[in-house]
Amino acid sequence: MRLSRAFVTVWTFAVIATVCAFVMHLALRGKTVSLGYQLGHARAEQARLREVKRVLQLEAASYKTPERVEIVARTLLAMEPPAPSRIVSLPAAPAPPPRDGPVAAAGAERAASP
Repeated sequence: MRLSRAFVTVWTFAVIATVCAFVMHLALRGKTVSLGYQLGHARAEQARLREVKRVLQLEAASYKTPERVEIVARTLLAMEPPAPSRIVSLPAAPAPPPRDGPVAAAGAERAASP
């Protein structure tokens, strides 16, 4: 009788442990499937955003072309090329003296200071 009572107790704990392990397995499996779906949605969103970025980069590059700028200037801003009488030519500015770099310039300023 004592042996059967011990067996029933051990058997009960074994069944409870097995049920707990199975429930944990199901919970982790469900979480894995859920994370897989989230990952799939995130990758799809990433691909969509990359495509949007590519399209916007192409659109921005097309806005910078000289032809596009000229069309916008003429149509939206009503701009025209200036008449030859409005063009003023300025004399060329003298080139600045060459410098050796920021270190040499800083040393020259310190040497010139009293």
